[in-house]
Amino acid sequence: MSDLVVIVYPTEAKAEDIRQRLFDLQKEYVIEITDAVIAVKEQNGKIKLNQLLNTTAAGAVSGTFWGALIGLIFLNPLLGAAIGAGAGALSGALTDYGINDDFMKQLSETLQPGNAALFVLIRKLTTDKVLEAVKGTGGVVLKTSLDHNKEQALRDALAAHVSAAPDSTATP
Repeated sequence: MSDLVVIVYPTEAKAEDIRQRLFDLQKEYVIEITDAVIAVKEQNGKIKLNQLLNTTAAGAVSGTFWGALIGLIFLNPLLGAAIGAGAGALSGALTDYGINDDFMKQLSETLQPGNAALFVLIRKLTTDKVLEAVKGTGGVVLKTSLDHNKEQALRDALAAHVSAAPDSTATP
């Protein structure tokens, strides 16, 4: 079972930085991410989704390949590729992987213009290592399906102050 975590950051750049940190942790097998999307509320109030996979483009590429292959059979590969690209783009646009787009847009309506929400669908994680990686990043938890203890630990980690230098007033 996957867990959903939605964290709000003041800028899209900050949300992207955290998403990249999570991807780095995924390379170290600390977390397994199913989907990670950044939703930004623009100044005009429109919600923009920055997704990992553009299903429309992927569908068009796949459709072009299959259309050209079928077109070769009927001795008209260009027509087959064009029809395949159109059909693939349409099917890709209608496909929704991971987190539901309508859900993300609806939840993002509560954001202030310019703010960004990082939606992460997590399959597995090593909690203490992930919390250490996001400690002090300043995000605010908007929604989560984590249990109460893990959610509170996440809130505490995000709000924690990370000191840049050791305390020089301490005596040995």
